[in-house]
Amino acid sequence: MTHPTERFERLMADELEDCCVADVEARLETLEEYDAASPAPSEIDLDALQTLGDGTRYTVVQLLVTADEPLCVCEVSQLVAVSDSAISHALSDLRDAGLVTREKDGQWRFYEPTDRAVALTAALDQTQE
Repeated sequence: MTHPTERFERLMADELEDCCVADVEARLETLEEYDAASPAPSEIDLDALQTLGDGTRYTVVQLLVTADEPLCVCEVSQLVAVSDSAISHALSDLRDAGLVTREKDGQWRFYEPTDRAVALTAALDQTQE
């Protein structure tokens, strides 16, 4: 069992006027149950969220989700105000994070969002206020 910090004990005293050791222990047990039930962060999830945390990469994913068709790097660069190499780098990062797929057609490379990218951007869009 975790040992209570002084700050935690002050919270318990403020919340429960007649706080005792049993109250503190009961609350610690509840908190430990929450911790045990919470999934550990996966590298895949953290990588996807970190990748979407960049404005250029997020903009590119939003464009691909909205397009409903694969887009070439040259098409994306018409809409995002960064260099072609920055677009390519962003797409590479998004691909590494499993948020976009790439198909080659001769010298052209076309990108489209994965189902995960669609779901993540939809969740973010739905929670905006």
